[in-house]
Amino acid sequence: MTDPEQPMTEEAPAVRSESRPSSINGAISGSSTPIDLSNELGEKQSTKSERADGKRELKEGECYEILGYSWPRWKKWTYLAAVAFVQVSMNFNTSVYPAAVTPLSEAFHISEQHARTGQMAYLVTYSIGCELWAPWSEEFGRWPILQLSMFLINIWQLPAALAPNWGSLVVARALGGLSTAGGSVTLGLIADIYEPETQQFPLAFIVLSSCIGTSIGGVIGGPIARFLNWQWFFWIQLIFGVVTQIIIFFMPESRSTILMDREARRRRKSGEDPNIYGPNELKTPRVSLKEAGKIWARPFYMLLREPIVLCLSLLSGFSDALIFTFLESFAIVYKQGWGFGTLGVAWAIIPINAAYFIAYFSYFPWFIRDQKLRLRHGDAAIPPERRLKWLLFLAPLEPIGLFGFAWTSFGNSRNVHWIGSMIFSACVGIANYAIYLSSVDYMVASYGVYSASATGGNAFARDLLAGISAMYATPMYTNIGDKWHVQYASTILACLSCLVVTPIYIFYWKGPQLRAKSKFAQTLAADRAQNNGRRVSRISAEPDF
Repeated sequence: MTDPEQPMTEEAPAVRSESRPSSINGAISGSSTPIDLSNELGEKQSTKSERADGKRELKEGECYEILGYSWPRWKKWTYLAAVAFVQVSMNFNTSVYPAAVTPLSEAFHISEQHARTGQMAYLVTYSIGCELWAPWSEEFGRWPILQLSMFLINIWQLPAALAPNWGSLVVARALGGLSTAGGSVTLGLIADIYEPETQQFPLAFIVLSSCIGTSIGGVIGGPIARFLNWQWFFWIQLIFGVVTQIIIFFMPESRSTILMDREARRRRKSGEDPNIYGPNELKTPRVSLKEAGKIWARPFYMLLREPIVLCLSLLSGFSDALIFTFLESFAIVYKQGWGFGTLGVAWAIIPINAAYFIAYFSYFPWFIRDQKLRLRHGDAAIPPERRLKWLLFLAPLEPIGLFGFAWTSFGNSRNVHWIGSMIFSACVGIANYAIYLSSVDYMVASYGVYSASATGGNAFARDLLAGISAMYATPMYTNIGDKWHVQYASTILACLSCLVVTPIYIFYWKGPQLRAKSKFAQTLAADRAQNNGRRVSRISAEPDF
């Protein structure tokens, strides 16, 4: 069996980081100062971009210093902090709702199962929204898409909070989910400002914010249900959303093609180069009807036709569905087992939040080790499959945690302390973070500026399956078996998780073959090789679909 950490000969040349030597950039082996070939690259690209009308397209190599990759560190991390707010806010809207099920069922005189349709409607339409918004951020920029998405999300909180009947509330929730750009766009932002070999620390931070958003709602939802009326679930979402929108209003644009358009206009206006134009300025029309359909179809094409996207999205999606089902069980497990009240059940989720931080910091030594290997042996020492290696050790914590949680959930009837179940729930949290991070890290590295579309497939699978789980989780925990229905339900989830994590090991070993069959990823890799090893602003030849 071939070691996946041995580079494939047909792969595109490795990419240099911002601070180390690389033969692709003409650096002398062992030298600490790489030679900058951006001017040479710019001249080479300039000759290729001349048109019959005398207009010339500005290329990345001619203006690399104004792109997001060249921003100072403080600016990048300020930007990431704003993106983290977006992630937490959007995912908070999904995670706070389960605490509202009982208040909503009482207010609208419906069953609790009926009340859960509001969560299903939001998550299912959220999965579609991620796919619809993502490609437009690649065409028109991240800033306007995030602003429009947040604005619509906030607008739909109003009819939800003021809903006169249950149908109105479900419609408002569905429209709110459809308006959510979600993690697909925010993960794409990472590819705007970091090259693949420097993206791991910032990507881990953004994934942490996403995971915290999906669980912090349960912690906050308990006090809302205990002390406020049901409308406040939506007023608090609105307040959080408005604050987030104000924060991201001051975010700079990061999409390379948009920045290049602005730079081209600046050069023409100053007289520096009257014939220079940005990549979008030379497109007439800007977006045709046919191209609009193609743009919208891009995430679905990637999900169905790119093996990398399909495999990792299904892995992450099924894992997320297991987690949502697992979290839905807390109200049953801790109320029946230990007599926890509304606040106690909410605070039982705190160990999962702590687990996300533990998993986040556990990646640091791995990232640092990768950086040292890169400095010592070059990019060839770090193939994409290495991004999955730490996951090989953390993924088994998911079935272990679910099995442990199942058989420590007997409660006071068997004199079992609640701390045992919480420790095992933390194990599940660690595995869930690792699966999410490693899968999107692999995709962002493979698809660069098109990673919003690639991770849109990931978000589609995660949210769709999570939305479906909202309807079966509680019936499953109350109707399976007789005496030990809680234990049996968690055991079923544990068995399913064994099936979910097994493909990780297959993907690790067969990753090179899957990459070879992913045409979009291979084209982008070849384009990077032609672009001095740097990420390109757009693909040279998008596959037909």
